[in-house]
Amino acid sequence: MKPTARPSIAGEVGGAFGDLGTLLPVLLGAVAVAGMSAGGVLVGFGVFLIATGVIYRLPMPVQPMKAVGALVIAGGLVPGEVAAAGIAGGLILLALTLSGATAWAARVVPRSAVLGLQLGVGASMAWIGIGLVWAGPLTAGIALVLLLGLPRLVPRLPSVPLALAAAIAVDLAAGTALPPMPSVAFAMPPLVLPGSGEEAWHGLLFGALPQLPLTLANAVLLPALLVREMFPPASAAHASERRLGLVTGGANVLLTPFGALPMCHGAGGLIAQHRFGARTGWAPVLLGALLLPMGLFFAEDAARLLAVVPSGALGALLILAGSDLALSRRLLEVRSECRPAIAAAAVATFALNPALGIAAGWIAEWARTSLRPRRRADEV
Repeated sequence: MKPTARPSIAGEVGGAFGDLGTLLPVLLGAVAVAGMSAGGVLVGFGVFLIATGVIYRLPMPVQPMKAVGALVIAGGLVPGEVAAAGIAGGLILLALTLSGATAWAARVVPRSAVLGLQLGVGASMAWIGIGLVWAGPLTAGIALVLLLGLPRLVPRLPSVPLALAAAIAVDLAAGTALPPMPSVAFAMPPLVLPGSGEEAWHGLLFGALPQLPLTLANAVLLPALLVREMFPPASAAHASERRLGLVTGGANVLLTPFGALPMCHGAGGLIAQHRFGARTGWAPVLLGALLLPMGLFFAEDAARLLAVVPSGALGALLILAGSDLALSRRLLEVRSECRPAIAAAAVATFALNPALGIAAGWIAEWARTSLRPRRRADEV
């Protein structure tokens, strides 16, 4: 990936909405299905997004932690356990970062394993996007045409919000009912803490620990690598592995006791925001400035308002961002002997999860380097 072009207002606005395909489904599921407080969830995302833009000065996304989010939607964690998972996971991540473990991992994990992780995560995003497109092909088609065409025809216009608006209009014309007018009522997020030692233990065991390797792989190591390739060194220095670990850990410790979902950054969201024009921290700040007042003033109706965005349009966003992440130019430039490790990491990431993908790529790379001297001896 080449260094980025100069920022523009249209690009920052467009990029601000580029990661909604990852954010909205889990956010809506946690509120509408699992019954979490909309105020706490939205305020958590809003505060973290604004802080992210200020701290990194880059279009770094904020996403729900996938393993915890899936468990919440499936009913496997109650709110007190979600808070315990966020607090415990944040503290562990802070400890690993301060001890130098994340910096050590960045040095020793083979580049081929990270490339495979990138390919697998991108393929997973695109696959999820295909499923959403299948559920709403008409709105997906409208969104795809605008997302691909507007940047070429009218580059000064923000393509993502316009594509989403067009998809919403088409969905309403097809018969989808408008949500009722929202009522304005200011309310601070409720304090949510584990109600017992059992809840705290359950949140640690089933929420924090399974999520931790995923966070290290896809929210610390890979985003730090990508920003070094996509941005000039002075800008990329703001998002080192150490800073990503410290900010993510601290945000979860501070925000999940107020009803926020456990959150992290993500390589796919970074690519999504960049693809749709974001080049600075203004993109996450703009999205955060939208979600924060929704959580403070419209919490009762926020889920209905956000659910207006058609799933097909979200799928279009995921397909484009996932394809960009997966089809990296670096994959075409690697040496042929590195491809088995890349393939192992990609397949394991796609079929299982990013943590096992990193492990599979690491093992394949270790096997390659271990067997290479023996093959040379046999040939001699």
